[in-house]
Formats: sequence, C-alpha cells, structure tokens
Amino acid sequence: MILLMTTAPPENGYWYLGKRLPPIGLMYVAAALEKAGFEVQMLDNYLMKKSVVEIQQLVAKLQPQIVGITCGSATYPLCIETAKAIKKILPNCKIVVGGWHASYMPDSLLANPEIDYVVMGEGERAITQLAQAITTGCEPAALTLPGVGCRRAGTNILNPPKYIENMDEIPYPARHLLPLELYDRTIEFLGAKPADVMSISRGCVFNCGFCETRKLWGNICRGFSPKRVIGEIQDLQNRYGTKGIYFINDNFTLRKKETTELCNLMIENKLDLEWVCDTRVDLVNEELLALMSKAGCKTIWFGVESASSKILQRIGRNTTPHQVEEAFKLCKKNNIKVACSFMLGLPDETIKDMEASLKFAKKLDSDWCQFNIFIAYPDSKLYQELLETGKYTKLDDFLLSVKTDEFDYNSLLAVQRRFFKEFHMTPKQIMKRVKREGVWNFAKRRLHPNAQKNAGIA
Repeated sequence: MILLMTTAPPENGYWYLGKRLPPIGLMYVAAALEKAGFEVQMLDNYLMKKSVVEIQQLVAKLQPQIVGITCGSATYPLCIETAKAIKKILPNCKIVVGGWHASYMPDSLLANPEIDYVVMGEGERAITQLAQAITTGCEPAALTLPGVGCRRAGTNILNPPKYIENMDEIPYPARHLLPLELYDRTIEFLGAKPADVMSISRGCVFNCGFCETRKLWGNICRGFSPKRVIGEIQDLQNRYGTKGIYFINDNFTLRKKETTELCNLMIENKLDLEWVCDTRVDLVNEELLALMSKAGCKTIWFGVESASSKILQRIGRNTTPHQVEEAFKLCKKNNIKVACSFMLGLPDETIKDMEASLKFAKKLDSDWCQFNIFIAYPDSKLYQELLETGKYTKLDDFLLSVKTDEFDYNSLLAVQRRFFKEFHMTPKQIMKRVKREGVWNFAKRRLHPNAQKNAGIA
C-alpha cells in the first residue's frame, strides 16, 4: 500500500496560506499509481492539519510500504519532520519526496537520511516505476530510473527526468481519494458553484526571471488533447456536479490551435459551465477572446507585474504596459472580467516604480487586483542573482526577498497594505465587490489585506 500526503501549513510564514484547493498534482500521481495496480490512500494534511502523533498513528494503522510526500520550499522543515516521525514508526517504509523543492533542490532533501528517494519533474511515470522496483524487490533498478534521485555509497545519484510526450496517457486525477466535501468548492472569480480546478498543460516556453517552472515541467508546452479535457469536464459534472472550472495553468492560450478546438468543443457539447483561466497579455487577440467568451469564459487572470517597461524587461517578462492595456480593453469588450497581479520589491525597482504600478492599476480598473511582495525561490534566475549580489533578506532556509537602500521586506509590507487599501477602498471597487459577493459576504471579508497571496513562492 502507498500513502501519498502533503504536509501541514507552516505556522508562521511570509506567504498567504489562503483557501486550500485539492492538491491536483498529487491526485494525478495517485491516479497513475492506481492505474498501475497499486492500492493508494491520500492525506491532504495541508487541509486536515493532523499532528505528528496523529500521522504516526495513521501509518501504524495503514502499514504502507511507501509514503510519498510533496514538498515546497516553504514546507521543507515540516516535510523533514514528517519523514522522521514516519521512520520512527516504520523504519523499513520507503520515504519518497516529490514536488517543487525536490525538483529544484534535491540534494537538500537527500541530505536527510530519512528521505530514501526524490522524484524530480513529473511524478506520474517516475514514481510508478520506482514503486514497482521497490515492491518487487528490484530496488537497485531505481538507480537508473529517469527523474529519480537517491543516495548510494555517500554520493547522490540524480537521474534527469524524461517528460511524458502523450499526456493523454495520464488518467483523470484521483479525486475520489480525497474528502471533497471538506473543501470550499468556490472560485472567487466565478459565480458558478460548485467549482473545481483543472490542470490541462505543462511546460513553459518563456523565461521570466522570477519563475523556474521549466525545470519542473520542461521548456516545451505539452497538453492534454481537447477531447481529453472535455472528457474530464464531463466526468466532473457527472460525478461531482461541477458548474465552474478554474484552469490553473499559467499560459492557457499559448497553444492557440488547441485552445480554439477546446472552446469549439465546449460550445458543441453545450456544457453548462463557467470557467476562468490564466494567461499572458501577449497571448490573446479579439477573435480568440470572443470565442472564449462564447464558450463560457468569465474571467482571465493576467500577471501584469509592473508598470515599468524597464522592470518588465529586467525580470524577463518581455511584455509592455501598452499590451496590458490592449488586452484588458479586449476582455472587457467581450464581457470577460479581468483579474491581475503586480509584484512589489523586484530587483532594481524603486519606490517610485511601485507608485507607478499603483497608478497604472487604478487606470486599468480591473475587477480583481493583487499587490504581491516578490519572494525569490530556489533555482530561479533572480534567486541566483540575489545570492551573488547579496542584496537580500533571508526569510527562512531558502526563500529570499530583495533588500535595497530604499526598502526591505518589512517596509514592503506597509507599502502592500497601503496599495491594497488605495485600490480596493474606492467606491467603484467596493460596489464591484458588493455586486459580486453580496452585502453579507463583503462585510465578512472586510477587505482585509491578508486576503492577498504572494507570488513567486515554491
């Protein structure tokens, strides 16, 4: 039996924990293991928040041969603590760690003797092959498995991952292994309920300095076929009554041919569905937006990041404020709401640049807007630059924020709070939120600044 789990959230951190969504990446891994014939159980401890003692009681009851833990840089200490606790109860259980941190900094995990293996990159094929090797007594075969890392004779062996070319071979996420009734199945950008998340593509062709998803998913964008996506949507509707979808991939419209085909299939199948997606301002045009709107798209999230062309170039975003304005105009013309985010405290940015971003945000008049403090995470280009220049504040074992003569992390918190209030507390924005949420929900949320999420966190 295999137990897959997340860790509990950090008690004190520099990031917004926010509403917990089901761990879709781990659900894909679970589905792949089930397809291969393994018995799988899941624990989303980020949601359940079980204590170390409760986790020990669980593994003592289940007696898993393998425990897989997903790990981000922010949850690294809890991942190690969890692994140690499991090993105390089941010394022979193999601990496998995957996720963002395993892909970016595998050596930091293998430095802990409680971690037997790491899985780098996509997990479905790698962990299935690893589980087969472990459970059949052929563990030495793991030394050569793509995407698998381990210790041998005092040396870390890290095999580069191989990406899955035909993503349609991956089964639907194993949502049945989680208590979906405990999740808040609403999406802020959609009125439809219940709403769920889907991930339909992997990989990125861009090279933003604050992001290194390419190391996890590759530098070529791959995706499920439009027919496969429609099948999963219909499965969600039939089994879980889904009315809304958030496609959580960064660049939904990158593969324009597939996006067009998907929208046409949504229209042809007459899906009773509203949806939201994320993309870049340079990846939309009027024809595509009109089709997306007809297919049920209600909101698009754009990462604007800055009003400064200089800063946008500096961070490798390679978009312009003019492109932002044009994209927003086209969305509004096609009855698609707009959500956006800006980063505060980027390398070489000044307070004056940030004030320009606030002014630009007001001009854009989006339906949602976040101002996120830039936090550099391991293996991104800007992370390496900060390490080399020394112009940073170390927030924990891995995460960094920019430090200059003008600002540091703590002073940026005050800037973030002020920007939030100045944007959201205008009569126009208040009326937008009341209209969307209703008077009661609006009053309950109280527009608290902690209702923002920080970008750039692994």
